[in-house]
Amino acid sequence: MLPGMDYSIDFDAKAGFICDMDGVVYHGNRLLPGAQAFVQWLQERDKRYLFLTNSSERSPRELHQKLVRMGIDVDESHFYTSALATAEFLAAQAEGCSAYVIGEAGLINALYNAGISMNDVNPEYVVVGESPSYSYARIEKAVQLVRAGARLVGTNPDLTGPGENGVVPACGSLIAPIELATESKAYFAGKPNPLMMRQAIKRLGCRREESIIIGDRMDTDIVAGVESEIDTVLVLSGVTTRDDLHRFAYRPRMILEGVGDICSAPQTP
Repeated sequence: MLPGMDYSIDFDAKAGFICDMDGVVYHGNRLLPGAQAFVQWLQERDKRYLFLTNSSERSPRELHQKLVRMGIDVDESHFYTSALATAEFLAAQAEGCSAYVIGEAGLINALYNAGISMNDVNPEYVVVGESPSYSYARIEKAVQLVRAGARLVGTNPDLTGPGENGVVPACGSLIAPIELATESKAYFAGKPNPLMMRQAIKRLGCRREESIIIGDRMDTDIVAGVESEIDTVLVLSGVTTRDDLHRFAYRPRMILEGVGDICSAPQTP
């Protein structure tokens, strides 16, 4: 047991559950053990829940369809992504602005729906998310636009993420060459940004005291909960391992092997 940690969280007493996806529910296209039982547990107990992911590639509809293919049926309204958080941030900062985007459909559609147009000539923003079509040519274009005055925004600061075959590079790594070449520091809208956490709490309609965040990363999920004063559960099915914990000044309230362990945790009589 680590100093300052409390293993007595009563999950049954919690009203709102904010749950990461990559490394918690699945790795790539592989469903993690206990994920299906956990979602069923949430639904049977009429819990309010939101899947909060820093991945910007997929829209809520695509995430819904992905889980359906894995045997879990969750309505689109239960998903909130860093792409949506980024679109809401830009729309609040500069309504009707334009952006040059390195990213996939989930990010582009979120920006379009927020009234932000695509522009590769003189955009107000350069926005970067995860993308398999990431290339030197697109980096070069982004550098030129930022140097010309566009502001640099990333969907999330994650350097890596869990994949089916191990760790894969994430937005923080992909945006780094642009930051270095332009001597600019990107603004990240995704976790652990408190803006994304506040939006999640609003969508749940719960107070932070009756909510909990479940994630596999100390540097995004757990710190986001700590800084937002929301109880935290670290699951060891993703990026962070027990051996990593000594590197962080903060601690999760509880550590579990996987999200399915919540179903078997002691409940209020």
